[in-house]
Amino acid sequence: MIIERLRQAERVTVAELAEATMSSEMTIRRDLDQLAEQGVLRRVRGGAVSFLRGHSAPFPVRERDEAELKQRLAAAVEELIADCESVIIDSGTTTLEVAKRLVHRRITAIPLDLHSANALSNAPQVDLLMPGGRAKPGELSFTGHLAEASLRALRVDTAILGVCGLSAKHGLTAHDLEEVPVKQAAVSGAQRVVAVCHGAKFARTGLGFVCPITDLDVVVTDRSAPADARAELAAAGVEVRVV
Repeated sequence: MIIERLRQAERVTVAELAEATMSSEMTIRRDLDQLAEQGVLRRVRGGAVSFLRGHSAPFPVRERDEAELKQRLAAAVEELIADCESVIIDSGTTTLEVAKRLVHRRITAIPLDLHSANALSNAPQVDLLMPGGRAKPGELSFTGHLAEASLRALRVDTAILGVCGLSAKHGLTAHDLEEVPVKQAAVSGAQRVVAVCHGAKFARTGLGFVCPITDLDVVVTDRSAPADARAELAAAGVEVRVV
């Protein structure tokens, strides 16, 4: 509830949050301190100032959002992956769930962030290939020339992409411009491109253009995805799987 308030208001007070949540002010202060450590807000006297307005939430916050749905999406993506495939796994919270599903599979995995790399690091059957580059603070996604050059030197079976925004008009988009060329390199070196996202992403457009929908082979989404958006994908030759 605190996070939702912070998405709507630039500033919140301990007193109003305690009343809204029916919690003690001491509990609210502890929660605000924890959220400040995660980069969600800045503590001020009597309350907090939001860092969420106009920005995506920090990774630890997004990881908890729609956790059950992300697990269902990840299970559907895993069904698309055959043993012995080489697989690029994009950075992000949904793709992290995909990585967790693949730990028992016999694959070559190329994760694009340290979160997924860590999830796969002790998987005995996974051949883990790190692309290199700079690990962006917080997100821990690989960015920069080294990451891009490493991916462009590869030819893989499947690239699994996370999504910030998706539409027939604007294609697949990302909020973080540093990640765009890395995602594009992943797309260019893959025989098959799978995008995974929940339905709300069809109403959003990120600042950075990654690729047109015609570069996608499969989109895995849920039933909240608009019917017209799904129809546009299908008309463009993209397979749409709904969980």
